[in-house]
Amino acid sequence: MSTERSLREMMSLDGRVAVVTGGAGHIGRAIAGGLAELGATIALVDMAASAGKEAAAELTKSWPVKAEMFDCDFEQGEAVKDLPRRVREAFGGIDIIVNCAAFVGTSGLEGWAVPFAQQSDATWRRALEVNLTAPFVLIQAAAEDLAKSGHGSVINISSIYGLAGPDWRLYEGTSLGNPAAYAASKGGLIQLTRWLATTMSPKVRVNAVAPGGVFRATPEPFLSRYVARTPLARMAREDDMKGAVAYLASDLSAYVTGQCIAVDGGWTAW
Repeated sequence: MSTERSLREMMSLDGRVAVVTGGAGHIGRAIAGGLAELGATIALVDMAASAGKEAAAELTKSWPVKAEMFDCDFEQGEAVKDLPRRVREAFGGIDIIVNCAAFVGTSGLEGWAVPFAQQSDATWRRALEVNLTAPFVLIQAAAEDLAKSGHGSVINISSIYGLAGPDWRLYEGTSLGNPAAYAASKGGLIQLTRWLATTMSPKVRVNAVAPGGVFRATPEPFLSRYVARTPLARMAREDDMKGAVAYLASDLSAYVTGQCIAVDGGWTAW
């Protein structure tokens, strides 16, 4: 009699606890929804408490799972370090961490989405703290829980700008920006992924996802230029990230670690 498991069994997250940071954001909500659909208990983490509670309520309404909001400011290292304890006390352990919280290219920060000469070192430091240091601190603090899981999986949400430099022709004549700190932090997150994959093995798998640009009322002429430069001829949708994260979170990817999957419509293939 075959002992092979079906794909349906391998993708199940029943009984597992997933921490999703930035869970009240666009991509974070979509990812949390995908993991909840597969049966995971969701610890939704965000600094936007009301939006986070609303997102957690939506999850429990849509799927027969537990979901709870945990407020956390990712610029506060001690709060990040204490987060696994809070989740453990609520849900008993941690099996999956998705690091999705970040300052992104459109964040309204001073000295951020502006020309290089005007980008500030203070904002650079804040971005590195949230986008790169906080995931390091969180994973380190949760390492014991992940190792005990038997299915420990970390998924770091990077970006195409962690893999490639910006094509400035897309930005000409627009108010959109592409901060150096965003690219550096997202590139660093991919290398941290590789480092952790070999360090936390064999008990914990660590992978990354690099999304392409996500459409959110993206203005012209940037939109047309971006689409023309993308083989699949469109910008990403939040739902495009669900499948890759579900794959990396579940036993579908039981022999995959240290990898970065670009969910970018082929952007980085050219």
